[in-house]
Amino acid sequence: MKRNVTQKLMESHLVHGEMIPGEEIGLKIDQTLTQDATGTMVMLELEAMNLDRAHTEVSAQYVDHNLIQEDYRNADDHLFLRSAAQKFGIYYSRPGNGVSHPVHMQRLAVPGKTLLGSDSHTCANGSMGMLAMGAGGIDVAMAIAGEPYYIKMPQIMGVKLTGKLQDWVSAKDVILELLRRYDVKGGIGKIIEYYGPGLKHLSAMDRHVIANMGAELGATSTVFPSDQMVKDFLKEQKREKDWIELIADRGAQYDIDVELDLSKIEPMIAKPSSPGNVVPVSEVEGEPIYQSYIGSSANPGYRDFAIAAEIVKGKSVAPGLSFDINPSSRQLLIQLSHDGHIASLLSAGARMHQAGCNGCIGMGQAPASGRNSLRTTPRNFPGRSGTREDSVYLCSPETAAASALTGVITDPRKLKMAYPKLKESKPVIDDALLEAPPESNADITLEKGPNITTIPNFDPIKDNFEVPVLLKMKNNISTDEILAGGARVLPYRSNIQRISTYAFEIIDDTYYERAMRARDKEGHAIVAGFNYGQGSSREHAALAPRYLGLKVVLVKDFARIHLQNLINFGIVPIRFLEENDYNKIEQETILVFKDLRNNLLKKEPFEIYIKSTNEPIKVVHDLTDRHLELILRGGIINWIKYRQGVKKA
Repeated sequence: MKRNVTQKLMESHLVHGEMIPGEEIGLKIDQTLTQDATGTMVMLELEAMNLDRAHTEVSAQYVDHNLIQEDYRNADDHLFLRSAAQKFGIYYSRPGNGVSHPVHMQRLAVPGKTLLGSDSHTCANGSMGMLAMGAGGIDVAMAIAGEPYYIKMPQIMGVKLTGKLQDWVSAKDVILELLRRYDVKGGIGKIIEYYGPGLKHLSAMDRHVIANMGAELGATSTVFPSDQMVKDFLKEQKREKDWIELIADRGAQYDIDVELDLSKIEPMIAKPSSPGNVVPVSEVEGEPIYQSYIGSSANPGYRDFAIAAEIVKGKSVAPGLSFDINPSSRQLLIQLSHDGHIASLLSAGARMHQAGCNGCIGMGQAPASGRNSLRTTPRNFPGRSGTREDSVYLCSPETAAASALTGVITDPRKLKMAYPKLKESKPVIDDALLEAPPESNADITLEKGPNITTIPNFDPIKDNFEVPVLLKMKNNISTDEILAGGARVLPYRSNIQRISTYAFEIIDDTYYERAMRARDKEGHAIVAGFNYGQGSSREHAALAPRYLGLKVVLVKDFARIHLQNLINFGIVPIRFLEENDYNKIEQETILVFKDLRNNLLKKEPFEIYIKSTNEPIKVVHDLTDRHLELILRGGIINWIKYRQGVKKA
């Protein structure tokens, strides 16, 4: 049978189930990736499992999110993560080394392998002919311990690329065009695979840009072939020995077929406050901006910064504008410095920041209130920038640089200059700051500062109970709205008790107090519309509400990673059988659950009740036997402890 690249990757790693769309499968994981905003919990989970050493081929811990050291918390966590990496046999990338996704691509990515990361943008490494997926931290911890990763077999959406991008149009515009077509739900239940003659015009790093924002489509992963472009990239990185050819068989088929002519794409932009709210730049020209921001994992390559430097070279940015440059890796920053591009950016008025996620996750570079921010980052969900009432647009480096010069959103094609022609220089290779783990961990102890607390114990769900609905929310609620990132919140990522005080504050700042009152009774439920939990893989968005007594989440449908995080922490995820029943429930409605455990196990629609009227609401779930076992044990940690007890007995 003729196979596409995704099928080849999955077939070679399949350890459970059949590759039939919708069926649960288990995959062997070769590599894992964690970053500091999620990694501290992963390391605490590995400690709870009594893991001696990672069972993967390669695991890496990056410090790229929480770099601001305004007090001891972030610094203490960095020491803890380094000690944990040494103890569990994991590579450690120190602060300032760069964003996990491009650094992993440069130093550790290997075609033909699987990669699971506790960051939703792990899919960026699909640019290397890998099956790379984001997941909750505890799923990554399980993979490090040697367990398979379970997902429902996605459909494979084949995107045939033809033509070549025009001047002033780049890879960011490609993924924004797909978001314009399909919005933030368009990739749910799918893996997106790119193929066709247009691939020869897209470098490995161009593909990284496209694969990265597959997460914004809701896709399980994005896959590119491992072809000559990938070989050239690995050769530049002095890792050609890691290359294998991995391409689709001639005549391979896809579940869904899409064609995209690169030559017809124009500069695109996502308006506030969704990556799917995309229009051509020409439709919003003239909008004034306060900030133009270039960098992040969504545009991490040499050309993304170099093209911006050439556009602004010898010029000055608009008065009063903040021109923020966010280098993606130390290795890249050194190369750009050698080639004079940093000097060009600084001379034009740029503000240079350290290599890391920074403003993309609300860690600095927050925009002014009531002003527009133009960014090459992957997300513009409400409040993600660090400014609560923000107005963030997403665009390419070309559009960002052009707009920096004019002070308003500008179609870069209208600049009175020729499109710069770049000749990429020889990359600087820097392995020194990616620390390999020691051969022996016998003398390694974990360094825990005072802000690092243990994971709370959670009881299994009861059969019969009634709970108030503390929040009723709209469609497309993101994990940034459930639990904000940024400099106020993320330093408490190792302290569930403290970080829970910020839960849902963007939506309702009374939630924490009301949840604490309800927790001492039966707990509470929340209700929402479509695509609940889109965005970040941050498991704190499930763990913090669980600590506050969240028992049930009732929605029209779920985003993939957040659904698994809810399951992992013993929260019951159910859906409306009839979507219009959403209108029957209000905030503070009391929901009555009867014989819940048996109803879940039957895997059929069942009824819950509105207490005030005794009106039934029919609900349904898509949980597998494995999911149900986790939920009924009270979450995966209880399940692990149970398994360990069985083994000891």
